[in-house]
Amino acid sequence: MAGLSVLIPVYNHDVRPLVRALLAQTAGWPGPVEVRCLDDGSEEACRRQNREVACLPGVQYRELERNVGRAAIRNQLAAEARQPWLLLLDNDSLLPDARFLARYAAARTKAPVLSGGTAYEAVPPQEEALRLRWLYGRRREARSAAVRQRAPHGQLTLNNLLIRAEVFRQLGLDESLTRYGHEDTKFGWLLRRAGAPVVHLDNPVLHNGLDPAPIFLQKTHDAVRNLVQLYRAEGLGADTKLLQAALRLQRWGLSEAVRAAFSLRREQVRRNLLSSRPSLRQLDALKLYWLLTELR
Repeated sequence: MAGLSVLIPVYNHDVRPLVRALLAQTAGWPGPVEVRCLDDGSEEACRRQNREVACLPGVQYRELERNVGRAAIRNQLAAEARQPWLLLLDNDSLLPDARFLARYAAARTKAPVLSGGTAYEAVPPQEEALRLRWLYGRRREARSAAVRQRAPHGQLTLNNLLIRAEVFRQLGLDESLTRYGHEDTKFGWLLRRAGAPVVHLDNPVLHNGLDPAPIFLQKTHDAVRNLVQLYRAEGLGADTKLLQAALRLQRWGLSEAVRAAFSLRREQVRRNLLSSRPSLRQLDALKLYWLLTELR
């Protein structure tokens, strides 16, 4: 039977609970299962914890001397994988129940690419700094399979993605995107261009690693920069709502006026986003300001 390689890039997160949960479910996959963890330059204290998984059967754990980035490390994991199916997981994911792998196994004949989705806790975190990331996840990322399937290649995320190894290796991830964000946008476009079907499933992992608001805002800013990079280099991303709005303002000759007007209230917006009651509309406005600035 076709085997499975679970690929987990590790960066400053305790990956032991995820690895143990996966090993407890290997009987649900009708074939051999290996778990590959590659540390991307974590702090030594984190590495000492995670080295424990190297002693577990079916687990390969290795450390890189320096951080190579989200795209490069996944390409490296895929190159080393021994099985024909790859399951891409972020290290801050938790499995929803004991049938996570079994649901993927039952669906694997539907398409060469299967996306399971992401879920978030229903109750907001008590820590104020985590509210923005939680709210964004609940409102923008935790979508049903039916909703994601309306634009299957555009709704694809690299976390919780089951894919045939030959498909991933043929296309690969763009390692020029060294900052955070939009590796999945480029990969989804490549899959669509190659004619590879994508099927979305209701098989989400729980996002367990909420970033504090300042870190989340920095990552979001980096993602905007990556979006501009993809648009300028390859014309990608023009179908995103954010870039569509910015390009309309440019055509109407309003981009500089909007950017200047927002700059007057930028600090007020930032205070809101760092508060216990952040507004996603304010976040959208800030992202548009960043994008207009990058496009100047």
